[in-house]
Amino acid sequence: MTTIKLHNTRTRAKEDFVPISADNVRMYVCGPTVYDRAHLGNARPVVVFDVLYRLLRHVYGSDHVTYVRNFTDVDDKINATALARQKGGAEGTLEQLVQERSDETIGWYLHDMGALGALEPDEMPRATQYIAQMVAMIEDLIAKGHAYAAEGHVLFAVDSWKEHYGALSGRSVDDMIAGARVEVAPYKRNPMDFVLWKPSTDELPGWDSPWGRGRPGWHIECSAMSYELLGESFDIHGGGNDLMFPHHENEIAQSKCAHPHGEFARVWLHNEMLQVEGKKMSKSLGNFFTVHDLLEQGVPGEVIRFVFLQTHYRKPMDWTEKKAREAEATLRKWRALTAGIEPAASAAPAVVAALSDDLNTAGALAELHRLADGDAASLLAGAQLLGLLSQEMGAWADTASVDLSAHADRLSDARASAMQSKDFSEVDRLKAAYLAAGLEVRMSKDGVELVPGTGFDAAKLEGVW
Repeated sequence: MTTIKLHNTRTRAKEDFVPISADNVRMYVCGPTVYDRAHLGNARPVVVFDVLYRLLRHVYGSDHVTYVRNFTDVDDKINATALARQKGGAEGTLEQLVQERSDETIGWYLHDMGALGALEPDEMPRATQYIAQMVAMIEDLIAKGHAYAAEGHVLFAVDSWKEHYGALSGRSVDDMIAGARVEVAPYKRNPMDFVLWKPSTDELPGWDSPWGRGRPGWHIECSAMSYELLGESFDIHGGGNDLMFPHHENEIAQSKCAHPHGEFARVWLHNEMLQVEGKKMSKSLGNFFTVHDLLEQGVPGEVIRFVFLQTHYRKPMDWTEKKAREAEATLRKWRALTAGIEPAASAAPAVVAALSDDLNTAGALAELHRLADGDAASLLAGAQLLGLLSQEMGAWADTASVDLSAHADRLSDARASAMQSKDFSEVDRLKAAYLAAGLEVRMSKDGVELVPGTGFDAAKLEGVW
């Protein structure tokens, strides 16, 4: 059997992956808080762990892998959106409006991630479906001396786990307290203690509990859901490295204290963050966009996925328009090479070996480039293991055979005339029309070239004459 090596954040080393049971390989990945559309950075862990899910299924069999990714549908931002809708005249109670917003956003999320070729996990629990289990876990933590109630809140007592707390992220409790920017509420025994349960006002969503009407803190959600669906010990826990502290650190503390005989997660994987054109994605910089934005602009989901796969998951990824154009060109070439071809029975060993080396997707793509020189069947099989070149994702590439030579000649003639008359209005009109259709216009002393860019739509060329 193929040996998979993964970099375990907990041990800070690349290790041979040995599942607890090869008949039931279990993975939990922190999913989105469903208050709005997923931005491009949110999509990176989806693609990373989708590749791992595909690899695990390839090695152990599709019936022997359980992948859980949750939805956090208890959140102040969701409540704020629902309140705004209610004030705007929307019908229904606040709880109904919260439910509507969550349903709507989950639908968007699944559509957009599906457009990137991501398989749906085996289980997609919502936090609101596991409130009773969260309450039970909190009661157990109190009984064991790891949590305490105060002024309608319940807090985890970090001191009760002090010798272990911070091991994942490499921090000590004392150092964290010294440099902490945490809310030091009067009811906290220790500044690092974190909320397991908090009160809800009458107008906000809430549930009955031994500590009054309220709602769970964020961290307890994943501990309760992973335990219910995967047990007290499972194989892999993943997410973005922004979740390492405090979310994952707090999950470990809760889960290990609630189930001291379990291991919780054996292997921890964290992907690095995403940048746009070399800068951190930010609304203030004008480079913030959602997956939906790109899809609406005509950027195919398969192109987005390809760009993601070019960078190892543990390295920062830079999204650029140049990478998107190059990815589209490569995918068009590969789709042409594999048109009408049946995939090989299995992905080439070199492709599997690259993915098995800590998800080296860039190395796997390099192998696909080599296979494109003469083994279309193996190219197709390997690409499909990476979630590329599926029939479902290929409609965007149907424009590959469009002949643009007549349009290039038309623009070239218009430019030649304009050089004589000094009237460039027709050149400007044609350029604007071709750019609007998603073409890249290249003009030089050697002539005019029109290149299909990301989001090219041949239908928009009609009537340009």
